[in-house]
Parts: sequence; C-alpha cells; structure tokens
Amino acid sequence: MKKEISLNKNWHLRNRMNTNSLFLLLAFSLLLPMLGMAQAEQDTVPVYDYSAPQDYEIGGVTVKGATFTDENALKAIAGFRVGDKIRVPGGDFARAMKALWNLRLFTDVQIRKEKTIGDIIFLEIVIQERPRYTTHQFKGAKKSVHDDLNDEVNKFLVKGGIVTENIKTNAANSIIDYYVGKGYLDAAVNVDEVEDTSRINSVRLIFNVDRGDRIKIKDITFSGNDNVKDRKLRKQMEDTRRKKRLFATSKFIKPDYEKDKDAIITYYNTFGFRDAAIANDSIWRNEDGELMIHMDIDEGNQYYFRNISWKGNSIYDTELLSDVLGIKKGDIYNQELLDTRLQFSQDGRDVSTLYMDNGYLFFRVDPIEVAVVGDSIDLELRIFEGPQATIDKVVIEGNDRTHEHVIRRELRTRPGDKFSRSDIIRSQREIINLGYFNPETLGINTPVNPQRGTVDIEYTVEEKPSDQLELSAGWGGVGRGVIGTLGVSFNNFSVRNIFNREAWNPLPQGDGQRLSLRAQTNGRFFQSYNASFTEPWLGGKKPNSFTVAGFYTILTNGLDKFNSNYGAFGIGGASVSFGTRLKWPDDNFLVSAALNLQNLNLNGWTSGGFRTDDGITVTDGNFNNYSVTLTLTRSSINNPIFPQEGSRFSLSGQFTPPYSLFNDRNYADLPPEERYKWLEFHKWKFNAEWFTALAGKLTLRASVKMGMIGAYDSSIGISPFERFQLGGDGINNQQFGQFNGTDIISMRGYEINEIPANIIGGATVPTPIYDKISLELRYPISLNPNSTIYVLGFLEGGNAWQSYRDFNPFDMKRSAGVGLRVFLPMFGLLGFDYGIGFDKENPDGSGFFDRYGNFNIILGFEPE
Repeated sequence: MKKEISLNKNWHLRNRMNTNSLFLLLAFSLLLPMLGMAQAEQDTVPVYDYSAPQDYEIGGVTVKGATFTDENALKAIAGFRVGDKIRVPGGDFARAMKALWNLRLFTDVQIRKEKTIGDIIFLEIVIQERPRYTTHQFKGAKKSVHDDLNDEVNKFLVKGGIVTENIKTNAANSIIDYYVGKGYLDAAVNVDEVEDTSRINSVRLIFNVDRGDRIKIKDITFSGNDNVKDRKLRKQMEDTRRKKRLFATSKFIKPDYEKDKDAIITYYNTFGFRDAAIANDSIWRNEDGELMIHMDIDEGNQYYFRNISWKGNSIYDTELLSDVLGIKKGDIYNQELLDTRLQFSQDGRDVSTLYMDNGYLFFRVDPIEVAVVGDSIDLELRIFEGPQATIDKVVIEGNDRTHEHVIRRELRTRPGDKFSRSDIIRSQREIINLGYFNPETLGINTPVNPQRGTVDIEYTVEEKPSDQLELSAGWGGVGRGVIGTLGVSFNNFSVRNIFNREAWNPLPQGDGQRLSLRAQTNGRFFQSYNASFTEPWLGGKKPNSFTVAGFYTILTNGLDKFNSNYGAFGIGGASVSFGTRLKWPDDNFLVSAALNLQNLNLNGWTSGGFRTDDGITVTDGNFNNYSVTLTLTRSSINNPIFPQEGSRFSLSGQFTPPYSLFNDRNYADLPPEERYKWLEFHKWKFNAEWFTALAGKLTLRASVKMGMIGAYDSSIGISPFERFQLGGDGINNQQFGQFNGTDIISMRGYEINEIPANIIGGATVPTPIYDKISLELRYPISLNPNSTIYVLGFLEGGNAWQSYRDFNPFDMKRSAGVGLRVFLPMFGLLGFDYGIGFDKENPDGSGFFDRYGNFNIILGFEPE
C-alpha cells in the first residue's frame, strides 16, 4: 500500500487513507493495528511518528498539474534540490507549502512522497492551477456603455492571466463605481465563471449587472446661514443638484459633493466670512429612497479690510499700486478678490501684470496679515521685484504643415525683448485666430534661467484641418429647380511651392495664403462663378494684406435667347484691395482700401426690383459701377469659430466718382439706362459685435448692423443698385428675384416679403437704409476643432425703409427663436435657425407657428 502526506493552505497536516498514504497522525493511534496489518500485507514504508522523524536525502523532485507554470521555477520556490537533506516529518514541507501558496496561482497544493530507496526520498509536487481568463461579457448593461465598462474591467483583467476572487471582486467593484458615478447608488454586480472549452483550464467571466434606478437628490437644506439665502448656497453646488432644477441632472457623487462643499465656503469667503465652515452635514434616504442632504453652517464673523501698506516696491510708487489693487479701507474682506488683484485678473488689472509686462518675470508679492483687530484686518503687501527678464529663445513645435515663419510673424514675443505676460496672451490669441491650430491644445511654456536673467518661450501647437469644401443644394423656387454649389477654399495655401512637387500634400500649403474657387448653377436659369486670392503678408515683413478677386453671375428667366420674352441680368467684376495693421490707437485696428470694377447688364429683366426714387423700374441697360471702398476694422475676439470674449467693429464707406459734377447734363430728364450708366453713390455700412462669457462656456453675443446708401446729386437720386434687402436667410433669396447688385441681410423670423418696406406695388424692391440688432445666447456642445457644435437662442429686431424721412431706429420688427451651428473644417459652417416673427402684417397660415414661424438653413457661412 502507498501512503501520502499533504499540507493544506492553513499549514495543517492532512491524512488520506488510500493506496498512496505516507503519514499517519498520532491522534488516530486507535487505527494503528489496522494500518499495521495493511503495511504487513504490502510490505511498504512504516508509519512515521512525529516524535521520531527521519532524515532523508532528496533523490528527485517531479511536478504534476503544471500547464502554464514553469516546473523548474516551482522546484526552486519550494526549495527542494536534489542532494539536499530533509527531515520527514519536518518544517521543510511547511515552508515549501507556504512559498507555493504565496504565489496565489493555485487552488490546491500537495507535496507527496513518490518513493524511497533506503535513505533516498523522491518527492512529487502536485498542484491545481487557477483557471486562466479568456474573455468576458456583460448582462443587464446597455450596449451603449459596454465600451466604458470594458475600460473599467480591463484595469484588472489580462487575457491569459489567472482569475482570482480578488480580481473578480475588484472588477465588479469598478463597474459599481462607474454606475455610482452616474448616480446609480444601488448598483450591484455579481460575477459568474463559465468554463471555456476552447482552451485548457480557462474560463469566461460573466458580469451580471443590476444598475438599479438613479438615485436623485430630493432636497438640500441648510441651517445656520443667517446672512446667505439657501438658494444662493445651492447655486454654488455645480455638481450636486436637486432634481427640482429644470434641465439639470440630479445625482450624488461623493468627490463632487466634497468639492461643492468647498465652493460654499469659498463663496462665504468672498463676503468677508473667512472663518466660515460646515460644522456638520447629514445624508440620508427618505421613504421613497431619494437622497436628503442637510448642512449646518457656522458662518463666523464678517471681516473688513482696514490698513493696507506696501513694502519692497521701488519701480512703482505706492499710489499707483494701490490704484491697481482697487481695495479700499472698509471694504469687505475678500480673499479671492485680493488674490485676483495681486496675481492674475482676466481684464489685466492686477499688480503682477503691471510688473510682468515690464519684464519683471521673477516678481512676487506676498500678502501678510499684520494685525486682526475685532472685525478688521491690516495687511502688509511685501514685494520682491527681482531683475528684469529678457527673452532668449522663442521655440515653436508641432507645426507639421504650417511653415514656421507664418506663426512667428504673428508673435508679439521676440528674442531680445523684455518679458511681457500681455504679449504672450496676445500671441496666443493671434495663433488661434490664424485658424490652423487646435485652440484647446495650444501650449505655452516659459522655462527660465535665473542665473542669466533670461526666459525661453515655447509654443506647442496642434495642426487642424483648415481647408473647406462647399457642396450644397438648395431649392430655387417653383420653376427654377435645384441649385447646386461647388466651392473650395484653401486657407493655408502656398503659391511659391506650386512647382515644387515635394510640397504637394495633397496641395502646396503652409504659407498662410488663401485661395477660393466657387461655382453655383441650376442650368439655364442661373450661373455664378467667383475666385479670390489673398496674401496676408505682402512682402513677408509687415502685415500688409493683398487681395485680388473676380466674379461673374448671370440670371435668366429660363427662356431661349431668341424668344421675344427672354430676360437676363448679368453682372461681372473684379477687385483689388490692400490692407494693413495700424499701431494707433492699438494694433487691433486694420485699415483697407479696395478698387472695385463692375459691369451690370439688364436685358428685359422685369423681376429684378431695381427701382428709381421716382418709381421707374429699371429693366434694360448697361451700367458701370466703379468705386473705392475704405474699411476700418477692430477685432479683439479670442477665437474665430466660437469667440467667448472680445469685440469686432467694422465701418466701411464705398464711393464712386461724382461724374455729375464734371458735366452739365440734366439727369432728371434722362431715361434710367442713361441716368445710371455710370453709377454714382456713397454707401456706408457699420457692424459691431460683442462677446461675453456669462457662466462657464455660456456666451452672450450682442450685435448691431446698419447700412445706408446716398446720392451726390439729388436730381439723379439714389442708385437702384447697391441697395439693401432685409429678410429671409440672407444667402440668396432667388425666389424673390434678387441675387446680385444688392446686399442681402438676413432677418430671422421674416421672409423678404414680410418686411413692408420691401414691397412696392406687389413687387420686391431693395431699400436704401436698414438697421438690425441681435442678442444671442450660445452654448457649445462640442469645441472639438474637427467638429465644433453649439446651440443658440436669439432675440432680434430690425427694419428697412425706402426713404430717410421714414427712418425710425425704434420701429423694429421683432423676432425670437433658436438655432444650431456645426462647424466642420472641410465644409465650413452648417446649421439652422427657427424664428418667430411677432410683428408680421396679415401673416398666411392656419396655426400660430405656421403663420409666424420661419425656418432657415445655414450653409457655408454665417449670413449677415
């Protein structure tokens, strides 16, 4: 009979009575006679007595059950080597068992005696390996969250790795934490192991998920807040909200809750309650399972600034520093305001900016409380001015398409200049406004060398697509069919590399030039072609822009040219413009001048709406429009796609030569085709926009637009061309006979024929004057440069007038509505607006929205 000995996980001796038994416990001495008989019959090794151990020499060690584990490594870890002396029974077995169990790779470990030859013993290590992980699946979880759950469990699961209870527990807890983070506080997960028959000793894990219901916060209450109302405190809790708030999610996440408690204390500090604290807070579930939160506030005393003194300032006097600080004796103590005015303020009004804009990069100011008397605090502001720092190197990284000189010429930070924080901020804005780089990842680093008194400035950019492809289709009205548009805009073009094949990727790019080509047609009714090229830095040394453009458009009534009723309107032209950046009043100003040459040809065109002041409709003639346009622009916006701060103003004047001053013709008696053969007018346009971040990314846009056209000679009157058309989507409005020769201004909520001044005798007629104001609330859904998406709500008012005598800026057609914008770098701006016009006269339709609502599509650009 063969005997065996094995030690279990808890280091206890285990006896087994079978043909392989090795040892017997003394506690079972009553069975010795039976065992002795068996031994006598089998003539095998005698029973070992713990009181009389025997010494053996290891003759060999074998391993059984090792599929994934290296046998030699197991022997080494067990400590059994051939030739070593061991004592049986003895502590060597216990130490070997402990070492093997500590690997946590096995579900069972046994050490057996295989055989003995004299004092030579042969050992056998028998193991049962833990199963290996192959794959997993989720049950009870929506497919939409599987990717997120995979990210959670893959922190612990490795394909081919062992599966332990600890690993399963950690993976399940990670899933629970994921759901708790979504507000499912009662989420539960259990894990099943299923044998994977495709592999030896392998299992699949099934995570059974029961997320439960989202636990919402029923109410948040406060006590002890004598000076601040409950609603003000709740407003500070950005992430922990009651379910009563409209459109607000309600969930409880512990880290966010702790952050919101800190926000409450910070808010108290702004009112001088610098000792405010949350004495205790309680969280419980009501009978419906909803969360209830209560906080007991200890407001403490309210403090005030008293005496504020400066120490260590030699560059700027105390009076100037105190004026920049803007805190007076008796003001409520506000630590946040103090830090902002000392270190960094969004508007640049802080002491740190004052010094750093003058090169004092190493400047430091420490506010020290020197006395607290009752409710008053005395401060001493200790300044370390340090030496001025000079810019050593300016490094640009990440521009794999845009040539470095295009970026460097926009920078306000140059080697050898004094360090200036304002110049860095301005440089950052100029890089973003190029439109070639991701504004979210733009990095600026300023490593300093205190020994040399220098600083390097490192700009790290990430290229984004900037070229645009316009593919669109629109309905041109009954009888005109579908209008197709194809346009391309290369906004980072390189002319000098056109003949360099290596620079084509897929087109020559990187020099910041803009090339635009566009064609639009719906067959014989309408065709339009235009092209333009802009060099923003003519000569490469100064920001002098040069633009050349040309276009041709023809619009017909669709009849054959030989038909007696054929009508057509054609316009072609070219322009050359030159612009430069001004240094005064500041370098946000741009001025440009353009020479415009146009020819308009009307051949029986009865639907143009070109009407003179004396009521004559212009249908035939050849007209020349030669003019000069002067434009003054100031822009300080921080992002061309979704600006959140800054403003943009533009004032332009367009002037033709006063031909009538050079002859003595009686224009009043001339027919329109002779009177306006050489157009003369002066035309003015004013646009203004302001952008303000209200809360987080919520942005307010306010805009004012106005346009007017006048005549030099009252006997000629105002030109029937170059007037304004207010209403509709502002894109083309072909259904009302207008495409060129008129400035088309969008008016959300109103079609062109719903603005009274546009209609004379049933025909649509452009106007010489208009104005429009808009307010928009914008909120971004995504600021990803590959897909910028934001929603908006708007209030708008505007009107147009046929004469200056009727002009009344307070007589406005009002509208309100919502919209969506999607900016795709390849296609430009896409979106829609739905507006309700409140002041329509005799609107058509049955229901309110049918009568007063208008839906507009935005394709390619934002209408005026």
